[in-house]
Amino acid sequence: MPQSPDASIWGSAPDPVPPFGLCPQSPDRLENPAPPAIEARGLGLSPSSGPTQRPDKAPPPAGYRRLFAPPGAPAFTAGNLLARLPMGMFSVSAVIMIAGTRGSYALAGAVTATGLAVTALVAPWIARLVDRYGQARVAVPAAALAVLGSLTLLLCVRLGAPDWTLFAAYAATATTPNTGGMSRARWAHLHRGDAAMLHTANSFEQAADELCFMLGPVLAAFLCAALFPEAGTLTGAVLLLTGVLIFAAQRATEPPVAPRAQSPSPIRTPGIPALLVAFLALGAVFGSMEVVTIAFADDQGHTSAAGAVLGLQAAGSGAAGLAYGRFRPATGLPRRLLICVAAMTVLMSLPLLAATTGSLLLLSGALLLAGMATAPTMVTGMTLIQRRTPEARLNEGMTLTVTALLGGIAAGSASGGWVVEHAGATAGYAVPVSAAALALAISAAGAASRTA
Repeated sequence: MPQSPDASIWGSAPDPVPPFGLCPQSPDRLENPAPPAIEARGLGLSPSSGPTQRPDKAPPPAGYRRLFAPPGAPAFTAGNLLARLPMGMFSVSAVIMIAGTRGSYALAGAVTATGLAVTALVAPWIARLVDRYGQARVAVPAAALAVLGSLTLLLCVRLGAPDWTLFAAYAATATTPNTGGMSRARWAHLHRGDAAMLHTANSFEQAADELCFMLGPVLAAFLCAALFPEAGTLTGAVLLLTGVLIFAAQRATEPPVAPRAQSPSPIRTPGIPALLVAFLALGAVFGSMEVVTIAFADDQGHTSAAGAVLGLQAAGSGAAGLAYGRFRPATGLPRRLLICVAAMTVLMSLPLLAATTGSLLLLSGALLLAGMATAPTMVTGMTLIQRRTPEARLNEGMTLTVTALLGGIAAGSASGGWVVEHAGATAGYAVPVSAAALALAISAAGAASRTA
């Protein structure tokens, strides 16, 4: 899509459709726009039923108590967390289940990799349907189809079906709806026009992501070991369907379907492609860090401790995300993203330095510190995606971001594994540092273009 000569890599040109009811000036320069009147459909209130706010009275400060104040917000958040927890369970459960019964980690890895590739193709399509027809109408049948795929995989493994059936069954789970993106869309609807509350909401959602991806693998491994190999997949399927049903039942908080006229695809919106490339590089940081850390723990004879060590990185990110949501940075979003990615690049060098000592304890502390830069970076990037994505395509924009992250994770895992294989686990920690530096270069190019 042609841009004006002064359009920057982050999209300084006005959006075709101003998102969230903002005026077409640069959204990241808004200090604290006053929230519009509460919509009758959004909270189930008539426009005149709530107390009127004096124009000269400043809105209350952003905080988590005010975030959950709208009716239905705690309920859809609970359902969303239940539905999101299996995201960290399915791949680990599938690997344990397939490898334990078929005796092949290569087959298990190939099945999960195929599912990841199919998800990258299908997820944006599911999100496009959500934007067009609404969350409840699409998320429930999509989740039901994904659950059916998980149960089919379980039966194929249990009954000794041919290997190709495992690929087909796991590919069906690609219809799993992006509940994190839908939750962010609900917050944007409930607190539209309130930049401070949107920042708090995105910070909470990032912390929830970290919590689910930290607890999911641990829960899956425990269930598969304590009960039976298929227990993790079965539990994940039940949690997913239950959570989506609870989430979809909260119709009062569901954003209305926005008109699609003159709403370009997010991939054609100025600034979005460059952001997706940055998220691709950030995904490579996460994917390579996981593989390299497992290899390092294995070299030290503590393979079983790898999950706990990686959990510290997620814990650091989750804590930083909750703290980040309590403050509202004063700088604009593009510059803030540059600062956050620069901090991530510096902190990601700590595990590399700790690995040279050969101490798993020092590495654990380094990963805890390194993780603290993850959530602020992701929150800022997601907020920038939200600001630049047309309102009628918000779920699609959020899902494209997740797809970029998944692609980066896959590339980072492959790169990290190759370096570990040829140069050792310690040298492998150079891969996440390099990926973070690449994301920094992309962010710097965007900031430089904006300044020019």
